[in-house]
Amino acid sequence: MSKAADIRDIMGRGPVIPVVTIDDPEAGPDLARALLAGGISVIEVTLRTPAALEAARLIASQVEEMVVGVGTVLDPAQAAQAADVGAVFAVSPGFDPDLLTAVAAAGLAYLPGVQTTSEVMAARKAGLRALKFFPAASSGGVAALKQFQPLFPAIAFCPTGGISLPDAAGYLALDNVRCIGGSFAAPSDAIRARDWSTITECARQACALRG
Repeated sequence: MSKAADIRDIMGRGPVIPVVTIDDPEAGPDLARALLAGGISVIEVTLRTPAALEAARLIASQVEEMVVGVGTVLDPAQAAQAADVGAVFAVSPGFDPDLLTAVAAAGLAYLPGVQTTSEVMAARKAGLRALKFFPAASSGGVAALKQFQPLFPAIAFCPTGGISLPDAAGYLALDNVRCIGGSFAAPSDAIRARDWSTITECARQACALRG
């Protein structure tokens, strides 16, 4: 997938985007292959460890079938770094017009986070039609997104934050939810243990959420 990809197309590749934290960059490609074996072809590597950018680079260069995103992008420099390592999309916890400009300049698709109606309105005014609802569980969850739907019928959401496998179906049943983000599709302890069979099984369960 090219860096000109639309974020809605990326969100539509499956019901769940795994949000992963990687301590050892060498684990990245094996993690990506385990997810692919379970049916997931999109990954968000969060910038929460020093290994994150190198892990994203190795995944992008070695596992071409995986669409790589970089998450927890907070400033223009990180957006540029994400593009440099071969990421296709960037994810941020909040909406920042300057970061929107930087992500566009880097040629990346963008999924910024919002929490309130005011933030959704600001992002909508900036031309965005796909947003991350974050942190989902502590910001009203399914009930909040139901209230967003009639107000912003053209906005597609990816709720992320505090969502577990048992909660996921409730989010995915909403008309304005295109996919969800969550670590349950690739648990951190399984990544650290290099337990790829568990990752593949978690990916299969995640994919089964939307038939």
